[in-house]
Amino acid sequence: MPKDPVPVVLADAEHELLAPAALDRPALDRVLASIHTHDVDFADLYFQHSRFESWSLEEGIVKSGTFSIDRGVGVRAVTGERQAYAYSDDVSQAALDEAAVAVRAIGRQGQSSVAPLTRAGGTRALYPLGDPVGSLDDASKVWVLHRLERMARDADPRVVQVMASLAGEHETVVIARSDGQIVADVRPLCRVSITVIVEEQGRREQGYSGGGGRFDYAYFDDAMLAQYAKQAVDQALLNLRASPAPAGTMTVVLGPGWPGILLHEAIGHGLEGDFNRKGTSAFAGRVGERVAAPGVTVVDDGTIALRRGSLNVDDEGNRTERTVLIEDGILRGYLQDRMNASLMQVPVTGNGRRESFAHLPMPRMTNTVMLGGDRDPAEILASVKEGLYAVNFGGGQVDITSGKFVFSAAEAWKIEDGKLAYPVKGATLIGNGPDVLTRVSMIG
Repeated sequence: MPKDPVPVVLADAEHELLAPAALDRPALDRVLASIHTHDVDFADLYFQHSRFESWSLEEGIVKSGTFSIDRGVGVRAVTGERQAYAYSDDVSQAALDEAAVAVRAIGRQGQSSVAPLTRAGGTRALYPLGDPVGSLDDASKVWVLHRLERMARDADPRVVQVMASLAGEHETVVIARSDGQIVADVRPLCRVSITVIVEEQGRREQGYSGGGGRFDYAYFDDAMLAQYAKQAVDQALLNLRASPAPAGTMTVVLGPGWPGILLHEAIGHGLEGDFNRKGTSAFAGRVGERVAAPGVTVVDDGTIALRRGSLNVDDEGNRTERTVLIEDGILRGYLQDRMNASLMQVPVTGNGRRESFAHLPMPRMTNTVMLGGDRDPAEILASVKEGLYAVNFGGGQVDITSGKFVFSAAEAWKIEDGKLAYPVKGATLIGNGPDVLTRVSMIG
C-alpha cells in the first residue's frame, strides 16, 4: 500500500459509489449548498456499499448460506440538538435533491455557510483493503467449515455435534461534509465461530470458540482453526465435570478476553456521550470525580491494527482516536460524536457510528479495554480464600441508567484457599457496574 493511502482509497470509493450514479464532487457540493439555503449548523452525506455473506454448518452439512448487497445514501442536517435525516437505497441525483429538500426544513430562516469539497479527509491503513468475500471461492469456504468440524470431532470421541459458521463483509463508505471535507474508507471484516456439544453417560454440555477481525479469510489457517476447535472442545469437556455454581456474594476474578464484555456493557455504554448529555447514564455529570478504584484505567481505542472494533475514520469522517475515559479511577470524559461534542462543548473523539446508511450516527464504542496492572495472575488467584474465577462469558444484559447487570459465565471455576478447586456451571454474575468499578482490588 502507498505511504499515503488517502488518494487511492478516496478515488476507489468515489469510483465505486459515485461514478455509477454519474455523481461527482461538484454535484455533491450543490446538494450540500441546497441544504444550507436554510440556516443549519452542518450537513453531511453518507454513501455506503456493502457485501455480506455467511455460511453455517450443522450435522456435517452446510445447511444455510446468505449473501446480500446493500447500497444507499443518508442525508443529514443538524441544528442544535435537532437532526433531520432522509435516506434512499437509490443513489442518484434526483434522490439526493429530494432528500436535501426534506432535511433542510429543520433549519431556521436564513442561509448558512458551506465550503466546497476540496479537503480529502485523512484515513490511515489500520487494515488491508482486500475483500474477504472474494478472497476464497465458495468451495474453499465450505472446506474451512468441514475442516473445523473434523478437527473438533477428532479431538475427542465424546463430541456428538458440531456447529460452525463463517461470515465476511466488505464495506465502502464515502462521507461528504458541509465543512468542505470528503472522506472515504474501505472496511473488511470476517469471523469464524464453532460450537460443540459433547455427551457422556447421558449428560450433554457445550463449548464455544471463535474469532475474527479486519482482514480476509487467509487468517484462518490450519493452526488457527485447530486452536478454535480445541478451545471449544476443552470448554465443553470441562463443563461435563462441572458442579452447580454456588450462590451468594463472593470475590470474583475475571480472566482476560471475553470477560471484558462486562466492561463493555456495564461501563462502556454508560460512558457514551448521548446518554450523559441527556443525564440518563449513571456516570452523567461526574467528569473529574473518582468513579473507580485506584489503578483502574479504561480506554476506548479505535486505532488498533486489524481489530474488529477499529476504524480508520468513524461514520462522520473523523479519525478514530485512543480516548482515555477513566484514568487511575478518575472519570476523564465520554465518547463523542460531532453533535454531542458540540452541545457538550468538548472535543470530538471519533466515535460517531451508524448501523447503516439508513440510520443516524450515535456516539458508540470501538475497542474498549481496561489497561493491565502490575499483579501476577497467579498472585491474584492466591489472594482469594473463596470465590469464583470467570474464564469466559456467555450472554448478558445491562441497564445503563442504573448500571445493574446480569452476565452468565460460559466457563468458571470455584476458588478455594487461593487455588482452582473445581469447575462450575450455571454461574451468573449480578451486580452494578459503577459500584463494581470501586471494588476492584487487584489488576493483572
